[in-house]
Amino acid sequence: MTTYARTERLALADLLEQVGPHAPTLCAGWDTADLAAHIVVRESRPDAALGIVVPAAAAHGDAVRATVAARPWRELVAAVRSGPPAWNPMRLQVLDREANTVEFFVHHEDVRRAGAQWEPRALAGAQADLLWHHLRRQARLAMRAAPVAVRLVRADAGPAGAEVTVGRKHADVGQVEVRGDAGELLLFAVGRGSHARVERRGDDAALTALAAARLGL
Repeated sequence: MTTYARTERLALADLLEQVGPHAPTLCAGWDTADLAAHIVVRESRPDAALGIVVPAAAAHGDAVRATVAARPWRELVAAVRSGPPAWNPMRLQVLDREANTVEFFVHHEDVRRAGAQWEPRALAGAQADLLWHHLRRQARLAMRAAPVAVRLVRADAGPAGAEVTVGRKHADVGQVEVRGDAGELLLFAVGRGSHARVERRGDDAALTALAAARLGL
């Protein structure tokens, strides 16, 4: 069975082929070669991938990523498309689904939405539900820097809706409500708020405080 992680991976690889190695992305300071190299390093170089989460190892990770980014473009895209090497447990479908459902949806949109013209995709209901499931589990971590309480309200979940509240509540700053479809809320939570189609509601102080926060995993 093909997972949404796999379909997003393949769609991203197709898009990378189209735009080339020097197209912009929503990842600050990275072009598409850097993003593709990040994916390959994450899946094939555990020594360098450690730098994604451990600041002390970041310099080594950056050096390896730069070397990988310099590979011939077709070779690099082929590595993104083919996925982890055989020894990586993420080759297993259950781990691929857990580790890569969010990763590849977000990075696909990082390339799509960095262009001059884009519109949100209409996601299948099952994919939207899966993204919402992951967002509910990861929202507290992704939005740990939020200086106010943030109520994420899913707009594509039927009349009753669905919501989760995260962030710190301050007596002098009110709560912010962020409303949108599941995929848009996920993009907002992981730091792509400037390119997420969401509606923000709250008083000016709370909205300003949230806008200045650096969100993301």
